[in-house]
Amino acid sequence: MEKTVREIAEEREKEYLSPLAVKSVDGVREVKEDECPLRTCFQRDSDRIIHSKAFRRLKHKTQVFLSPEGDHYRTRLTHTLEVNQIARTIARALGLNEYLTEATALGHDLGHSPFGHAGERALNEVSPLGFSHNEQSVRVAKRLEKDGRGLNLTLQCLDGIMWHCEDGAAATLEGQIVRYADVIAFINHDIDDAVRGKVLSKEDLPKDIIAVVGDRHSVRIGRMIEAAVNKSRENMEKAVKDGAGVTRGIIDLESEVREATFALKQFMFDRVYLGSEAKKEEGKAIEIVKILYEYFVSNPDRLTGEYRAILEAEGPDRAALDMVASMSDSYAVRLFSEIYIPKKWQLL
Repeated sequence: MEKTVREIAEEREKEYLSPLAVKSVDGVREVKEDECPLRTCFQRDSDRIIHSKAFRRLKHKTQVFLSPEGDHYRTRLTHTLEVNQIARTIARALGLNEYLTEATALGHDLGHSPFGHAGERALNEVSPLGFSHNEQSVRVAKRLEKDGRGLNLTLQCLDGIMWHCEDGAAATLEGQIVRYADVIAFINHDIDDAVRGKVLSKEDLPKDIIAVVGDRHSVRIGRMIEAAVNKSRENMEKAVKDGAGVTRGIIDLESEVREATFALKQFMFDRVYLGSEAKKEEGKAIEIVKILYEYFVSNPDRLTGEYRAILEAEGPDRAALDMVASMSDSYAVRLFSEIYIPKKWQLL
């Protein structure tokens, strides 16, 4: 019998991918299903994420700036695309599975709340269930998408999504790449947006750090990617030689660039992410998220669509948390206004 396009692709992976790469033939789903004749399992993961409602909503969710004026500021969606580009570049250079890397990168923020990390903190504070966007991203993929059926992503992809916030925690090297790609992307594009928004000037960036990673956006990203490839390749070669197999913590940056990268991240927290002019409206956003959550817990009859099924199966706290977390920034503001802002009386 003639081999399918997928089977040919799977055989090629065995020839050209690193021994430490996850091969598509080893992809596992919680619910077994027929294979596609054209696409590997990880290609299908990427496609399912791109076609999901949660992925489309990312274009209306905050990255750093709340409802910025101007067309060129990042959103959660453009952030995701930049993470994907960086992650695939690293994976390709290391001989790892690009399609698993891509699926993990595309899905890593599916469950992000409205108003960025401010919304995440608000939900974590107000809900007894707690909230973190990486756990919610997994929940979106497994439980909430497709009217409660979920996307049935591979376990390897779900693991990378779950652990993308922690260095070296993912079980696959492809998942570990997404962690560093996320950091490289947000540090650099947030600097770009902060300079555009006049929250920072280029001269404000610490000179000792810039001397290591570069004074331009593209130079910094290139240097960080190169540092990730160089150090990770060294670690991979040692792991193969030692017969260690796939272990956590192999993907890393060369020490000097790593130190500069995380120092730059701390600088951004000190100057932009916490208490800057860019964050002056954040308190209002936090209150909107908390009030909406409490409203739907107290008024579960107002839950809509698939969240009614969540209400019946898991209770009002879980349903309210899922519904508010799914909202775009603009929808959360509009819904808050409809519920709490008096409308002008008009004579009909």
